[in-house]
Amino acid sequence: MKQPLRDVRSYRLPPEVVDPLRQGLSGVSSQTIKAIIREVPAYAEPFAGELGHKIARAVRAALATFLNLVSRPGADPGTPMASAIEAAYALGRGEARSGRSLDALLAAYRVGARVAWRELAAISVAAGQPAATIANFAELVFAYIDELSAASVAGHADELAASGRIRMRHLQELAQALVAGEPAHVLQAAAEQAEWAPPQTLTALLLPERAARWVIDLLDPRTLQVADAVPDLPGLTVLLVPDPQGSSRPTMTRLLTGHNVVMGPARPWLEARSSLDRAIRVHRMTAPAGGEVVDTEDHLAAVVVTADPGALADLRAWALTPLAGERGAAAAKLIETLRSWLLHHGRREDVAAELFVHPQTVRYRMARLRELYGDRLRDPQWVLALTIALAIPE
Repeated sequence: MKQPLRDVRSYRLPPEVVDPLRQGLSGVSSQTIKAIIREVPAYAEPFAGELGHKIARAVRAALATFLNLVSRPGADPGTPMASAIEAAYALGRGEARSGRSLDALLAAYRVGARVAWRELAAISVAAGQPAATIANFAELVFAYIDELSAASVAGHADELAASGRIRMRHLQELAQALVAGEPAHVLQAAAEQAEWAPPQTLTALLLPERAARWVIDLLDPRTLQVADAVPDLPGLTVLLVPDPQGSSRPTMTRLLTGHNVVMGPARPWLEARSSLDRAIRVHRMTAPAGGEVVDTEDHLAAVVVTADPGALADLRAWALTPLAGERGAAAAKLIETLRSWLLHHGRREDVAAELFVHPQTVRYRMARLRELYGDRLRDPQWVLALTIALAIPE
């Protein structure tokens, strides 16, 4: 079984061992830094600039702290180590902020430990230290580096978690600003703060919250989410999906099938609110059921016709004035037949098939409608008005 590393805080080396190491510390630091630059490509560029001087000083300080730690009999064992741990933790956070991965950081520690031990051991051998002392010393070096790397890993993880929470908050603020239809300069500032690369277009999806949790991972990573964005449609979530247009729109439709989704039109990202407005209107007209995806592009005529409900009601009342004298049931059948006749361009068989009646019944009803409307059924303006008025069945 692998034995745990020695507690470097409690072990002490005599001055005759430490003094030669302290004298050679500068050379050890230089060799360690060169090896890290050579073997860990992610650090080659940082070491080349001003940051390199800071990192080099940190390496030298870490090695000096180690020597201080193992040569302080009777002193508070936690003081020098606490300082080193704090510095390593800060290094991990700084690496996360710079965008370098944990892999690069751990690789640098491995290389640093190996080279530092090799150089320090060479000094000890040259000073005539016995093998047992050098072996103990090796264990201390690796125990020390192990503690520093653990502290840096913790700092790296904490920074990523903190920055992730901050970015998530900024992304939520951006999504809410888009849904609210804020001015362009507000949206651009919010996108920059959230480090969100704006796409050409956004498409609004309106779907149940439980479905949103399922499908969001299937969509573009830049997809934004706002829960309960429509007060009178509780339980629905808005997703703003980048660039689902052209050939990608059918693909997204397939991904969303089974989740009761209304899909708005693609709009320039600064105008995402207009996509949501369309989705809301279509949802109110035809709420999806049975897992279907309702594409608002398939309901444009209904959207246009119902844009002004009051005007549509007035137009319908005016266009149906000739039927005012008909009884309720008879009038309803005539209106139903007239609508189908307009939509099928007068093809009697198609009208009969749609209404599940005999073609002779269609003939009879149309004869009655011609009596009531007269030449108006041949007037293009009247045909247009009737078509619009009867486009959406009551």
